[in-house]
Amino acid sequence: MIMMKRLFDIFISAIILSIFFPFGVILSCIIVLSSRGGVFYRQERVGKKGEVFRLFKFRTMRPDSDKAGKLTVGMRDPRITKIGYFLRKFKLDEFPQFLNVLIGQMSIVGPRPEVQEYVDLYSAEQLKILDVKPGITDYASIEYFKENEILGKADDPQKAYIEDVMPAKLELNKKYLAAPTIGHDIKIMWLTFKKLIS
Repeated sequence: MIMMKRLFDIFISAIILSIFFPFGVILSCIIVLSSRGGVFYRQERVGKKGEVFRLFKFRTMRPDSDKAGKLTVGMRDPRITKIGYFLRKFKLDEFPQFLNVLIGQMSIVGPRPEVQEYVDLYSAEQLKILDVKPGITDYASIEYFKENEILGKADDPQKAYIEDVMPAKLELNKKYLAAPTIGHDIKIMWLTFKKLIS
């Protein structure tokens, strides 16, 4: 089953990256020309069995923005660039993560990888989430599609994330952990696609 899922991930990722490549080149040029910094933003995340890897995203914020905090608060966070608003709104900043899938650090479907400082807060039960590869999408990604806006309305975004959002997302991930199959992956991919086009 693990080998089949890996082959499925490679096949789908290769197709998506091939289709997206021309558009990705255009976006890359706009990102570089519109603000100082590179095309990609690479952030350390915790993967399967606690292994740390660098997650790829199109850069949507100004350089060194994460020094002011790793949470993005609302779509009007002043650290976000103009093109960044567009990329985040349509989740286009996430597409480079298919490179992480090809490398083998992620799967298309699986629990979203978290930064170390939040993983350190996991309970023993919640740490079971690290038994599988992290993914680009999952039930929590669909349910919390507008997570930035939710945190933007909180009086204390950091506290709201740690006490409310993060535990709720981890609870949703249990649905996938109960049956991490290709059929389940296809179902979540379809739900994600419907959410994106809605």
